[in-house]
Amino acid sequence: MPAHGILPPTEVAVLARMILRQHASPNCGPRRDGLLPTLIVIHYTAMENARAAVERLCDPAAEVSAHYLIAASGDVIQMVPENLRAWHAGTGNWAGQGDVNSRSIGIELDNRGTHPFAHAQMNALEELLRGVMARWNIPSEGVIGHSDMAPGRKSDPGPHFDWDRLAQQGLAKKKCSDPAEPAHFRARARAAGYTADVDDETLLGAVRLRFRPFARGSLTQQDVAVLPEQSA
Repeated sequence: MPAHGILPPTEVAVLARMILRQHASPNCGPRRDGLLPTLIVIHYTAMENARAAVERLCDPAAEVSAHYLIAASGDVIQMVPENLRAWHAGTGNWAGQGDVNSRSIGIELDNRGTHPFAHAQMNALEELLRGVMARWNIPSEGVIGHSDMAPGRKSDPGPHFDWDRLAQQGLAKKKCSDPAEPAHFRARARAAGYTADVDDETLLGAVRLRFRPFARGSLTQQDVAVLPEQSA
């Protein structure tokens, strides 16, 4: 990645073709302790439309923001430069590391969390992910949901988000299919990056949101089997 997050002209041109407009948010600052992005955190807005979401993410009183918002139409809006720290993740951790805001790029998707994500929106997300991952050398294991790093506190991008679609293109970690015993669930979850201090039920809910979004009931062998074994 170029020093200080400054993109070369060719990458600026590619990004400019995707971003139809910019709307600067004041809710940002320098990344702390010299940290650079190693994660991409995907959210849904849980608001009525993209315009309402932009207004909130750019409102100083709200004290929240994200680097990008993708409308249902596929329009991409940049609110915070990638080299700065947006305020999207809040408290939580991933792979034993806190201050996720300083370690990540935040992408908000215009969706209330109650319905599937629009095709044009997913296409735009995929293109944006490819660029961000390349610029910061972020592997597929580093693309996570808000619910992954904040189990029980957050549920986005929710059960309707198509993680498998991203995984098939190398834009997110593929679920595992190896057999595993339920007794190994917490160890496998921790190895996969789920290191927040939560109870078993909350942890199971977060894992299912990512890998088995419509599963119900008690822990099963399938819940363990889908967990990747390597940490993000």
